[in-house]
This record gives sequence, structure tokens and C-alpha cells, in this order.
Amino acid sequence: MKYCLAIDMGASSGRHILGYVEEGRLKLREIYRFDNSIIDIDGTLCWDIERLFAEIKNGLKECKRLGICPETVAIDTWGVDYVLLDKNKKEIMPAVSYRDPRTLGVPEEIDGIIPRKELYERTGIQPTSYNSIYQLYCDKKSGKLKDAVYFLMMPEYFSFRLTGEIKNEYTLATTGGLVNTETFERDEKILEKLGIPKEIFSPLSMPGTLVGNLSEEVKKEVGFDTKIILCASHDTASAVAACSVGDNGVYISSGTWSLIGTENTEPVTCTEAMEEGFTNEGGIFHRYRFLENIMGMWLLQSIRKNLDKKFTYDEMMKMAMESTFTEYINPNSDDFLAPENMIDSIRSYLGMPDLPVGDVLSSVYHSLAKTYKEAVEGIERICNKRIDVINIVGGGCKDTYLNALTEKYTGKKVVAGPVEATAAGNIMVQLMYLDKELDPVKARELVHGSV
Repeated sequence: MKYCLAIDMGASSGRHILGYVEEGRLKLREIYRFDNSIIDIDGTLCWDIERLFAEIKNGLKECKRLGICPETVAIDTWGVDYVLLDKNKKEIMPAVSYRDPRTLGVPEEIDGIIPRKELYERTGIQPTSYNSIYQLYCDKKSGKLKDAVYFLMMPEYFSFRLTGEIKNEYTLATTGGLVNTETFERDEKILEKLGIPKEIFSPLSMPGTLVGNLSEEVKKEVGFDTKIILCASHDTASAVAACSVGDNGVYISSGTWSLIGTENTEPVTCTEAMEEGFTNEGGIFHRYRFLENIMGMWLLQSIRKNLDKKFTYDEMMKMAMESTFTEYINPNSDDFLAPENMIDSIRSYLGMPDLPVGDVLSSVYHSLAKTYKEAVEGIERICNKRIDVINIVGGGCKDTYLNALTEKYTGKKVVAGPVEATAAGNIMVQLMYLDKELDPVKARELVHGSV
């Protein structure tokens, strides 16, 4: 039996999930899990990339311990963040997180160089402050780009650490606001205007591209060799690949972020789409993920952390269900991006400093459902399509109360699952690499028929 391994890394945790086909069905098995969190280095919010790489290797060692050595491995993560390497392929630290406030005000500064509307028309990407384009501009201003020779987004960086090979992947690159919708490569005009050297970028490879085998050092450490493949390296692109909504459906990839959208064959870059917050991220099979990024489970994760994790998510859900409070917040407010205390931030936003925790939770639930409703209405209007069903996937689809509120607010049929949509989409691409007769239609049918 041939095994594939998906390493799915989110902003709060990572998992190693084995995938294999048995009796015509895709089977998934989680074998290793680890925590991820932002660290503060001299006042800058960063990722602990050395610890994360160690955890990636720990999961590979677990494969060896179990006697299951995968034929292929692929890594997916959140978007926009990256690691720069110098001429010796050494990291130019720190690896800054998108939640660091260094980019506040930068989009407005770049508006004076490239009008926001032009940027949106060229890339299809919503000009959000944490996008790679704004982070790179900060690195240019600080001098960090001066010694940069290589640019690697997070899955590409960890694939490099495993193999020594450098490749950039298409779906992930599109999240940063630098890829032209017509050429499917980085937009050289944008790079030139911003003074970002085009030489640091490698040509974009599509999902299903081989990166390489494990380096001798890594192979010796983990105890076996395997091939590292590029999947749809943006976690949402992998999750959407596993969705079953069709052309008249909406997906919600519900995790730290709630990414709600539909699949289109062409980008939609009209003024209305830009003004309503929609973006056109690259998808598998050269389709476009027309979606809106909404702060999702991050709100509940942060509240639980503020409560010292005394309550489970199910207990917090019950607290929200018992509340009748329905005042709304804007989940995407910068107030909630990286607050010291999420509960206090929500209370302050609502102007209610003594609001009980149950009511705070209720506000989050109703606000998310209301935001989903507005997004679905925007998709129907802008894309001129009738939405029949909403497929909620990812860890957040286990929240039955939020699912019910979503159905109530939107008036659409809601289907929940698969929970491990990202891993399923990741492994789907690996299976296509191993079996050249498995075309995109058959691959999706395999996933849909297995869930």
C-alpha cells in the first residue's frame, strides 16, 4: 500500500496526517500533532521556525517508528508569511508573523506609488495590511532586503530545509498580492515600482511539482527517504480542493480564519468586489478562489486562552447558546488582530466593560454568522450566481451552534465536513503525482466519495 503524508500547519497547531486509498476510499490517519504560536522577539511578533522544523522532523520520525514510510510528503500552511535567505542560503532573521503591527499604515503609503484599484486589477488580491507585498516593503525600508537572495514562503522554506531545493508554489504566492492574474507569475511592474528585487523570487510551480528527496542529513536523522511534493501549499487552497459545493455553492474553510467564497474560472476584479473585501486567490487546476477573509476561530481561541483554558470549546459554545445577547462586532477589526486580551478588546469595542463572558461569546457567534450572511449575499450579487449550499470544512465545522446560526442567518442549506479538508486536499495532489491516470475530476470524486 502506498502512503502519502500531509503536514498541515496552521497558526495555532500542526498535524502529520497519513493518507492512503483502501477499497476505493481515501483514508486519513493523524499520527502526530504539535502546537504553534507566535513568539515575541525584541518586540516583534515572529514564528519560531527552528522549533517548527524540529516538529516536522519529529512527525517524520513517528512514521519510521510506526513502520509506515510515506512515498511522498507535502506541506501546507497559512499564507503571506515568508523567510528570506542570503547568498549562503542562511536565514535573515527574524521570521516575522503577519500579526506583527509593522505594516500598519503601509498600504496607505503604497497607495501613493500604485493606486489601490490598479493593484487590485493586476493581482485580484484584497489590499490587506498583512499581505506579503506590504511586509516586503517594510523589509525594503528597514534594509532587511539588502542581503536577500532567496524568498521562500513557509511551506517552501520547510521543504527547502528538508531537501536543500528551492521552489516557489503558485497558490501560496497569490495570497501575498504580487502575482499577476493574467501571467500567473509575479508582477514585475509592481516589483519595480516598489523597489523589490525580482531576482529573489523563483518561477512559480504548480501543485504536483516535485521538490526533491530528503537531504542526506535529514534522511539519516529520520531514518528513511521520501519525495517532497508541492501540494496546493496554501492551506485554504488545499481545503477548497476537497470541497464538494460545485459552481453554485459556497465554502467556508473554518479555522483560525474563516475563508468564505466560491470557485470561479476567471478573476473578478471590479470595483464592487474590491470595496466589499473580496479577493481572488489562486486555486487548484488554475481556478480562482473568490473569497473573503474573516477573523474566525481566532476569536474563540483567544478568549479560551484568556480564560486559562478552563473551558472546552463545547463548554464555551454552551455558554454562548445560553445567552440572549446579540450585539455585533466587526470580526475583522484591527482591534482583534493581536490584542493582549480578546475579552477586554470585545468589551471595549462594544462599550460594555462589564459584559459577562457568555455574552461576549454570544456576540462573537452572532457576529460571525451575520458576516457570513453578508459575504454570501455579496458573492451572489457580484458573481451573478445563485448560491444553494454552504459547505463548512475544517476544525470549525465541528461547532454545531455556529453551523446552525449560519444556516439561520443565510437561509442556505449548510453541510458540515470534512474536518480534515486541508489534509484531504493536500493528499489528493500527492495521489495525482503518484498516479498519472488520476485526473482532477477523478481525484475530487475520490475525496467526495470517501467523506
